[in-house]
Amino acid sequence: MIFIDRNLKNPFFNIAAEEYLLKNSPEEIFMLWQSSPSVIVGKHQNVFKEVNVPYVIENNIPVVRRISGGGTVYHDEGNINYSMITESSQKNSLINFRKFTETVIEFLKTFGLEAKFEGKNNITLNGKKISGNSAHIFKNRIIHHGTLLFDTRLDELEKTISPQNHDIDGNSLPSVKATVTNISGYIDISRDEFINKFKTFALNKLNVIETELLTKEDIKNIRQLVEKKYSTPAWIYGYSPDYTFKNKAYGEEIKLHVKKGMITSVKLTGKLKPFEDLITGKIHEPGILNIFNSTVNEEMKTVLKTLLGF
Repeated sequence: MIFIDRNLKNPFFNIAAEEYLLKNSPEEIFMLWQSSPSVIVGKHQNVFKEVNVPYVIENNIPVVRRISGGGTVYHDEGNINYSMITESSQKNSLINFRKFTETVIEFLKTFGLEAKFEGKNNITLNGKKISGNSAHIFKNRIIHHGTLLFDTRLDELEKTISPQNHDIDGNSLPSVKATVTNISGYIDISRDEFINKFKTFALNKLNVIETELLTKEDIKNIRQLVEKKYSTPAWIYGYSPDYTFKNKAYGEEIKLHVKKGMITSVKLTGKLKPFEDLITGKIHEPGILNIFNSTVNEEMKTVLKTLLGF
């Protein structure tokens, strides 16, 4: 196993890098990394059911969809992400969250902390969640990855992943809500020192033999993956399982049917009815607001924006 040292904080790049390395590297890999403030949704989730979309738009917090399942998480530099790519000929034994999280739990014990593996894929400390984990299989390779809340802005976490009260009917995978806490509240150590100690511990436990950097070719290919997939509305918003979206605001109502990311039918009320044809055939994502040109007054734009969930 090798350790890949990467220090970029761009969340799109970081999430894309995992898919790229899973599918293109022959090595087993361990990584530690951080991202700037962002919301990361699971592959099979509906953004509108998981994220406070108006809040993240207003505060320029990007939404990124990953290739693994599981729930929505908030990233900032106080959240330490760990990833492990391994391979096996036994596909039925590839996903093992309990085994994967052993390294984290044993490391926390060096500080006298009794962290526990709980539920399907969580690590808790004193009954509160400090880590969520997910996985994705590609052929005979798998990536396990997880979060580790060290000194994350928990107020921002709460604001970003508290979705608005829309009426959404679909088969997306819901996040399981949990009370969270930061590790920094239990130990007197800086974030950088914690990361360095975790790295040393993990590299020894996992018998990592070499540290490598991403090559220029790797970086180029990952950035292309960001451009073609991870930063696109079709992936971020459009990959959600089919759903029906209903909302009310300013005395008006909207009903959308969305299939394979596209709005297939729209029902608007009152003075907004003429906009039905404009919205039909578009992805249900913030960029749809660009179709309302200068001939639409600001009051009506505000109503449409709110009705659409933005």
